[in-house]
Parts: sequence; structure tokens; C-alpha cells
Amino acid sequence: MRLVIGISGATGSIYGIRILETLQRRAVETHLVLTDSAKRTIDMETDYTVSQVEAMATEVHDYRDIGATIASGSFKTDGMIIAPCAIKSLSALANSYNENLLIRAADVALKEKRKLVVIVRETPLHVGHLRLMTMVAEMGGTILPPMPAFYHLPQTMDDIINQTVGKALDQFSIEHNLFQRWAGGDKERIKRLRGGEIRKATIMPID
Repeated sequence: MRLVIGISGATGSIYGIRILETLQRRAVETHLVLTDSAKRTIDMETDYTVSQVEAMATEVHDYRDIGATIASGSFKTDGMIIAPCAIKSLSALANSYNENLLIRAADVALKEKRKLVVIVRETPLHVGHLRLMTMVAEMGGTILPPMPAFYHLPQTMDDIINQTVGKALDQFSIEHNLFQRWAGGDKERIKRLRGGEIRKATIMPID
């Protein structure tokens, strides 16, 4: 399998990093595109260096290089994930404004009818953002914002991150064990799977 991974400058660069880590362990060929803003976000938000992140990929492409292999539909891939996707990048994608390799590679995925998963990172959303997401979805993209579920009883930040990453990889039928899948509402079974007590949120009474 061969996937293109794009990381833009939105907060949440850890999503793209965790995807690269997981795919590297599964020997999936990855082609990485980092924007300059993404590199800055990696430095600000994580303990990884940009060099460490790039080393996780099979091949790294300069986001200014519109002559790269992944800029052409004749270069066969199984699709692309943008994680995270900033609103600026979403806007460029929705309007086919191929100003850099990140957007060009995503546009190629759409025109070649390949899977494109877009992890949009913004909140709250105004109607302009929603329209952009609708446009990309109508083109064939999958909008997968990082909206954590809690049925798997996350205990750590990694649990929350991994659930979104796992959902993205599910789109490509890539096997993983990043989160506990829903298997019915049996609390005793869930407790056994988690190896501990179910923690309930404390609800403060309203006066």
C-alpha cells in the first residue's frame, strides 16, 4: 500500500505524526508533505523535531515542489490523508486552488477517484467552513474531524488521539489496535476490557 500524508499548519499535528508512526510499523509506503506552518506547529505542540517526523516517512516532498511524483495522477497511490487540515488548506482544496504540493496531491486524489480523508481542525465552525467541507465531500473527499468518542473509556490523551487516527486508518481498511471498538453496551465486559472501574463524570447540581 502507498499513501500520501499531508500535515498542514492547524493545531493537532500529533494526528499526522501518529498516523506516520502507525503506518511505519505496518510497513506502508508513505509520501509526506509538510507545510512551513506545519513545521512550526510541530515544534510548538510536540516533543518531536521536524527531522524525526520526516524520518518516519518513506519519502518526503517539499511542499513547493509541484513537479514531485505525487503531483501527477499517473503516480499510483491508494489515497491521501491530511492530518490536520487547516481551514486555509480546506479552502484551497474546495476551490481547486493548487498553490502548493499539499493541495495538488489532494486534488489528484479527488480527480483520480482515490480515497481522500481530511481531518479538519477548527472550532467553532461558521457557515463558510461548513460550505467548504460540503464542497470537498461533494467532490468525493471524506471529512473526518477529530471528534473523540468516549464509549471506549479513554484514560489518556493518547487514547483520544488514537481513536481519531484509528478511524482515519479504517477508511483504508488498515488493521490496527489503536482503540477498543464498540461491542455492545455490556458494562461488565467493558470494565474487564479496560482492566479497571468505569469512571463516571461528576455532575454538579444546578441551584
